[in-house]
Amino acid sequence: MPTTLYGLANCDTCRKARNWLKRFDVAHDFVDYRDERASPETLVAWRDALGGWDAMTNKSSTTWRNLAPSRKAPQSDAEWKLLLREYPQLIRRPVVVTDDGVVTQGFTDNAFKKRFGVG
Repeated sequence: MPTTLYGLANCDTCRKARNWLKRFDVAHDFVDYRDERASPETLVAWRDALGGWDAMTNKSSTTWRNLAPSRKAPQSDAEWKLLLREYPQLIRRPVVVTDDGVVTQGFTDNAFKKRFGVG
């Protein structure tokens, strides 16, 4: 299984990450998680790998700011999973899963060079 990059097709950071992977010939699949919502099990796996729900949630986004106050304080895994499946754009992006199962989040040139052994 090649590297999978999860994000949004119209996200500038996701586009930069995809272009970087193409430039360095890293085989990958792209999944727009608005079109293909992550399963609850996948969200839990990402949570565990990325350091918790708060760490994987973009709380500086317009979507977050526009949520009702009660939605901004999920009290259980079930509430977090429901929130992130309903509003996948709240997930910090991109989420990158390599064939060895390692999950990371975000994009910088240096981090990708280190992650993929380039340069």
